[in-house]
Amino acid sequence: MESEAMFLERYSRHIVLPGIGIEGQRKIARGKVLVIGAGGLGSPVAYYLAAAGVGVLGILDCDVVDRSNLQRQILHATDDIGRPKVVSAKEKLERLNPDVSVRTYDTRIDASNIGKIIAPYDFVVDGVDNFQTKFLINDACILAGIPFSMGGVLQFVGQTMTVLPGKSACYRCVMGDVSKSAPTCAEKGLLGPVPGITGTIQAAEALKYLTGAGELLCDNLLLFDATAMEFMKSPVRRNPDCPACGEHHAPPQPS
Repeated sequence: MESEAMFLERYSRHIVLPGIGIEGQRKIARGKVLVIGAGGLGSPVAYYLAAAGVGVLGILDCDVVDRSNLQRQILHATDDIGRPKVVSAKEKLERLNPDVSVRTYDTRIDASNIGKIIAPYDFVVDGVDNFQTKFLINDACILAGIPFSMGGVLQFVGQTMTVLPGKSACYRCVMGDVSKSAPTCAEKGLLGPVPGITGTIQAAEALKYLTGAGELLCDNLLLFDATAMEFMKSPVRRNPDCPACGEHHAPPQPS
């Protein structure tokens, strides 16, 4: 563990920020954040949360590093090809900041295990690339009352929003019923920096939640288009008939 003097030096740029200060940095150090997906989105999220000194950082991914990942998944290097992503991620993050406790989950989440996995965490970051799993994360976090950030990327576009269960619109409110056959990055392509930009915003949202600084990206879907270099914030409303968070619906069991 670093000394108090080292702590103050490492996080000095946070500590001088209005709305964070020393108490905010200590809140970060006590915080627990789970990042689901150690790929294009999860890489920048995990790097910035570790650099910020989040006390417990969970990394969940059941995949191994593939050569095609390296164009955008900056947690991993050529030497990591064939290794579990969570192992590669843990090594990099502990090297960056040894005071962060990195917990790894080399498993596929489903309705039988997600509730237990997310339970210890203050905030969850969705960095997965398929709608079925995004809905699973959405429903489980709402059921558990855990705030979360969702992110999605494809080609030149990224999107993200933050959800406060019971207070703001959720992912189902925005997306409704989406076909499970939606296009993937492998099929349509993805500009490498796009998940970097989107994931960095998700990391900022996690830190804002832990510290109480600023205004969270709730009830708004933030879209980023790299071709025009434009950010667009679209207001969204909580759907009273949403099957996940609607006023007249009990939160569903994740399925």
